[in-house]
Amino acid sequence: MKSERVVFVHGAGNFGAAAWTRQHGMALEFDCLFVRRHGFHPVAAPLPTDFAQDQRIVAEALGSGGHLVAASQGAVAAMMVAVERPELVRSLTLAEPACLSLTESLPATAAHKARVQPLFDRAGELTDEEFNREFVRLVFAAEPRTLDTPEAKRAARRLRLQAPPWTAPLHIVPGVPTLVLTGGWEPLYEEVAGYLAETGARHTVAGGGHRPQDTPAGADLISGFIRTHSRKAA
Repeated sequence: MKSERVVFVHGAGNFGAAAWTRQHGMALEFDCLFVRRHGFHPVAAPLPTDFAQDQRIVAEALGSGGHLVAASQGAVAAMMVAVERPELVRSLTLAEPACLSLTESLPATAAHKARVQPLFDRAGELTDEEFNREFVRLVFAAEPRTLDTPEAKRAARRLRLQAPPWTAPLHIVPGVPTLVLTGGWEPLYEEVAGYLAETGARHTVAGGGHRPQDTPAGADLISGFIRTHSRKAA
């Protein structure tokens, strides 16, 4: 029997296979594709967010169907596909999903939006470095790394071009088996996970900050959830 397809969708940082180092071994068991979202390229200039293009990329990667695993802002495109093409999605795993359109009126998301929206409003007036510094300070309460390589400079340009996740055209949740992993560090993502859990998803706090997929527990939960909903299990 042909291996089942698993499509991995990255967030706003590392992309492609580099975003999923703990999941590379799953390629021994599944047909794994580590996609690049629109505007993410190792050499070409970054492009602004295009939710529809991201959705198309993910849907095409699924082919005739398979499993979706997505992190942070990548969860938006994954959920859009699962909502509009549920027949293609056997399972959906979301790590710290930034699906803030769904929770825009809830307390943590509303506070986050109020804090960060003014920065996005000024994005056209700021340099890449200025935007990057302020974004990291506001969202992660940390100091950004120095933009001393071409890769770091492209990443900062890409970050400034990203659309706020609460502007994504995502307003309902898919009716497919869904696992949500969070790091237990930020009320914003716990709020999104709680919303999804109330609509039928399974939610587990796996640690690891904004990257629960990198923890041993998170990696095991991802592979286990996919096996549970694979054709073999069925």
